[in-house]
Order: sequence, then C-alpha cells, then structure tokens
Amino acid sequence: MKWSKYLLGVAATFFLSFSHAEIQPDNPFPRVKMVTSMGDIVVELNRDAAPLTVKNFFRYVKKAQYNGTIFHRLVPGFVIQGGGYDKNFQDKPSYEKIVNESGNGLKNEYGTIAMAREREPHSGTRQFFFNLNDNTSLNPDDGDWGYAVFGRIVEGIEVLEAMAELESQAYSDDIGWADVPVDPPTLKRIEVVPQN
Repeated sequence: MKWSKYLLGVAATFFLSFSHAEIQPDNPFPRVKMVTSMGDIVVELNRDAAPLTVKNFFRYVKKAQYNGTIFHRLVPGFVIQGGGYDKNFQDKPSYEKIVNESGNGLKNEYGTIAMAREREPHSGTRQFFFNLNDNTSLNPDDGDWGYAVFGRIVEGIEVLEAMAELESQAYSDDIGWADVPVDPPTLKRIEVVPQN
C-alpha cells in the first residue's frame, strides 16, 4: 500500500514537472489551448514582443489560476474580457501589477489577445481580452499608453465568433457593469500546447 502511494506520488510529480516544462522558455511563440464551455481556442503568444506580459500570463497558467473563471464582459464588435472572476463574480487573487508593454508594435486587431488594465497604464494583473474588431483606439497614440497585445488566435476563431453573438446585460447597479453576458462562458482550463 505504501509502495503504491509512493508510485502515485512520483507519477503526479512527473506529470506536474512535465506540464511545466512544456512552457519552453526558449520558444518565442509558445501556444496555449483555452478549453472553454463553448469550445477550444488556441492562442499563439508572442514572447519576443511582450516578454513581461507573457511571463506574467504563464504564472497564472502554471498555478491553474484561470481554471473555472468566466468571460465577464462582452461588448459586441469591441471586446470580450475574462480571467478575473469565478462563476459567482468573485475576484480571483492576483500577483503584483505589471509594466505596460503596449508600445511593442503589436496592434489591437481582430482575434488578438491583450492585457486588460485600469485607467493607470501599469495596472494590469491577470485579466485579458480578445479583440472582436480592429480596435485602433486601444493602441498607443501620441504618447498615450494603449493596451498591450501579447498574442493572437491561431485555431478556434469560430468559438470567439460564437461568443461575440451572446446577449449581454447590466449585471448590478452596485458594481455598475453594463456588458455582462447573460450566460457567461467559462474558461475551464488552459493547457500548454506541446511544440517541436
């Protein structure tokens, strides 16, 4: 019995180590699969252009901190945002805020993923959004900070399109959210895609 528990422990340790090793720190364009309640989305991240943002994103992925979060904001023709709340709209814990990398040359174009933030430019933590349009207003302009793009969808764009068709409504007068999906899609988990 003790031996079987030991083997299970070794297997679990191996699996965790292997899944972390898949992140491949030397790969400039790692890919992740977002398993959602509406289907899978594969995102290619750009470590060359947004090294700090990608590193921050992977901190949450490695700790499974995105598992069970929802896409809580949907503005049709603009963005769908997620990664920060559970199904009960409770805040998930965050690491420290990161530097805004919006001047990296990547644009907020349809199908790209970008870092959400507050008004203060260097206030991003864990939330991200997908652009549902070419949102030039979110790019840096004349010295003003924009929103840092750090990847793009390479598979599953039809899932994003289906999400974009969902109905939104105001959630709460207390919180003041105006664009919450009536039935928020769930981000079940994020898997690192093995690459040669």
